[in-house]
Amino acid sequence: MPDATKLVISNSPHIRGGETISKIMVQVFIALMPAALAAVWFFGLAALEVMVLCTVGCMAVEVLWNKAAGRSSDSWKDGSAALTGLLLAMNLSAGAPWWICILGSLLAIGLGKQLFGGLGYNPFNPALVARVALLIGFPQLMTTWVKPAPGQWLAYDALTGATPLAATGKELASIQDLFIGNVGGCLGETSALALLIGGAFLLVRRLIKWHVPASFIGTVALITGLAHHFNPELTPPALYHVLAGGLMIGAFFMATDMVTSPMTANGALIFGCGCGIITSVIRIWGGYPEGVSFSILFMNALTPLIDRYTIGKPFGYIRIKKEAAQ
Repeated sequence: MPDATKLVISNSPHIRGGETISKIMVQVFIALMPAALAAVWFFGLAALEVMVLCTVGCMAVEVLWNKAAGRSSDSWKDGSAALTGLLLAMNLSAGAPWWICILGSLLAIGLGKQLFGGLGYNPFNPALVARVALLIGFPQLMTTWVKPAPGQWLAYDALTGATPLAATGKELASIQDLFIGNVGGCLGETSALALLIGGAFLLVRRLIKWHVPASFIGTVALITGLAHHFNPELTPPALYHVLAGGLMIGAFFMATDMVTSPMTANGALIFGCGCGIITSVIRIWGGYPEGVSFSILFMNALTPLIDRYTIGKPFGYIRIKKEAAQ
């Protein structure tokens, strides 16, 4: 079984920090709470049900998979499986049936994480692996959204409607609704305000660095702004694209995953710009209105290559000329 404690992720010298996996997961959980509470406010207890099913489902799959593989079944205690479950729930609609939550949990932990050796060895974000797999397998179900019904705790509006990115013309949501979260979509695609609060918490706690979110969001704003300038009838303004869809949760909570994103500052900027370019291309010219998940997974695959060309030289390294070496 791979031992993640022996994984060296940067050049020497190494400074030992006081953070543990469990502490990090708890803090990310806290950062997601504003968005989770906003989802419950706008979609009722159905949103909470999806969160519970996905979180418990991912923890259960983690335990059962490890037992079947003859490994220690205590890995669920570090909180990584529970966090994957919550992130998976944020990528689903409040109207998602229970079996989608369970299937998504199996795909996230089994296919996205354990198949590669567990935490620290997965090349792709597990929650996004599950989302894209479900989207491919059940496109109609995964693109059917519940209309928000603020404050209706015991029931959500059974009517469905277009997400902000799928809407056109007069159907476009207002910037205020996008910012507050009074729009349809996944649980984590609603309140930009709540996600900004959570992202700020992660930045203040230094659990993430600014490079990925800034380059990701900035690139989307730049490209969509230019597209709107040249074709305002077909492309909404840049601010609309920034606040709509999964950009906020993707930039702050998905693309910044420590395992699947570059280790260096320059690599993180390249990673974020790449995500922004792919997201913008899919949104403007693609057949699917949202491209955040696809862009992050694609750039996850390029992370080892980005690290290879952006990693710094070891401390004290001196380049030896070929003539001197001979």
